[in-house]
Amino acid sequence: MHQRSYEFWVKTASIVTMVMVSLMIAAKCWAWLASGSASMLGSLTDSLMDITASAMSFMVLGYALRPADDDHRFGHGKAEALAGLGQAAFIAGSGCLLAFHGIERIFNPVVLNHSMLGVWVSIFAIACTLVVVYVQTKVIKHTESIAIKADSVHYKGDLILNAAVLVAILLAQNGMLYADPIFAIGVAGYLLYNSWDIARQSADHLMDKELPDEEKASIVLIANSHKDVFGVHDVRTRQGGKVKFIQMHLELEDQLPLIRAHYVADEVVAMIQQEFNCEMDILIHQDPMSLSQTSAQLSESQN
Repeated sequence: MHQRSYEFWVKTASIVTMVMVSLMIAAKCWAWLASGSASMLGSLTDSLMDITASAMSFMVLGYALRPADDDHRFGHGKAEALAGLGQAAFIAGSGCLLAFHGIERIFNPVVLNHSMLGVWVSIFAIACTLVVVYVQTKVIKHTESIAIKADSVHYKGDLILNAAVLVAILLAQNGMLYADPIFAIGVAGYLLYNSWDIARQSADHLMDKELPDEEKASIVLIANSHKDVFGVHDVRTRQGGKVKFIQMHLELEDQLPLIRAHYVADEVVAMIQQEFNCEMDILIHQDPMSLSQTSAQLSESQN
């Protein structure tokens, strides 16, 4: 994907997210002040964390989209994973605060006021969140951005959160006062789970985790399909932001001219890029076939 296209999609997702979350914050603040609902406060807290994390991601994405320079020859893509870790920290903090508030409300239950206002605000929040999730899903399909993926995981959870708030208010309206704090604690648990999942994905990128097995298998299969390639070994992969980094050794005929070996490597690179249709940095080392076989036999004998 071209740099401008990638930048357009991720910025579109960030702007839509911030606008929708701002509308939800205004509505939830009004509903919480009017009703005193603990679960509504939890939903409000979550939205405040959302917009803080989204704003931080927007700024970090601007840095991550910068092209490679003399000091960062592999680009700035890992900044996206740092944004994901920041989001995870915000989400975990909001989950802990909400859990403490819910526990306090269990011991000191409060009768909710203007509960129907909370119902309508929850429905409005669900509609706004659906817009955010739809846009983010489209963006992820085009970019595979880790920062947008982290946002999307959380906002999909927000659909459950807002539905839980809606049910809690309706139950509390019918005399079940403990429903509100119990649902708030349940939402807190879900937020903590989400924060762990986002942190794990971000750490995978920062620690240069290999690409998924099916992608690696596809890369090897494509390389082996070239008529002049007799084998592939030492395949190493990772991803930094929008760029997939791939290194491999091609086993070629011993007497193949150097110029032809160079063109074979270029052709394999083109085949892989055509299949994946994304920005890739592919480094290929050409090995004589007999030398590769000797190395493999030595490795087997040592094992």
